[in-house]
Amino acid sequence: MIGFYTLFYKELLRFWKVGFQTILAPILSSLLYLLVFSHVLETRVQVYPGISYTSFLIPGLVIMAVLQNTFANSSSSLIQSKISGNLVFILLSPLSYLEIFLAYIGAAVVRGLLVGLGVYGVTMLLYDVPLQLPLWSLLFTIAGSMLLGALGIIAGIWSEKFDQLAAFQNFIILPLTFLSGVFYSIHSLPSGWQYLSHLNPFFYIVDGLRYGFLGTSDISPYFSLGVVISCLIVISWLTVWMLKSGYKIRH
Repeated sequence: MIGFYTLFYKELLRFWKVGFQTILAPILSSLLYLLVFSHVLETRVQVYPGISYTSFLIPGLVIMAVLQNTFANSSSSLIQSKISGNLVFILLSPLSYLEIFLAYIGAAVVRGLLVGLGVYGVTMLLYDVPLQLPLWSLLFTIAGSMLLGALGIIAGIWSEKFDQLAAFQNFIILPLTFLSGVFYSIHSLPSGWQYLSHLNPFFYIVDGLRYGFLGTSDISPYFSLGVVISCLIVISWLTVWMLKSGYKIRH
């Protein structure tokens, strides 16, 4: 396991060395979202009875920051290694494909958790939104960040230049994140849009974490967790297969 820990440590150092960009900047962006949306909609929108819009919004902002940064960590690391040419040294090392996968995923999860804790810590300075069910929050945060970390590896393997990676993020990850119920409840949407929202796996991550914070959600947390775990298994298998087959990294 020395090789796994070495690659994992290298990935931790990679984002920690530029912590202002990888950790503090996302926290600031989430805080700006909170200040703007809570100021505009606090007195105009109430999603759940007895729960303010700000309390509804904070869990969504926390998980949105986690998901975006876990994806960015693994995808940017792989594309940089491919373009600079040092990915070959990882592929030539006596590391199994599962160890490579777990090292990238582990570092992405750590970055996501740091950003998520930072966002929650800053919001707690302004608003009191305690965790009702911490275990549920932890389950959905880890499962969601692992899923996005795996998607980041896929995006990094598929992309041959930064433009392609940016397209993957801007046209797939960003829309799925913003349309997952971060800023609204899907019950406020027309029936057609509600159906489309249920096809978005990110929705189940957001709704599940919101259940951990508020103790209430749009759908059953058990169903949400089942969907997230199922997606994680499928995407993880696909990621390991891409690493093992050498798709766009060996040929």
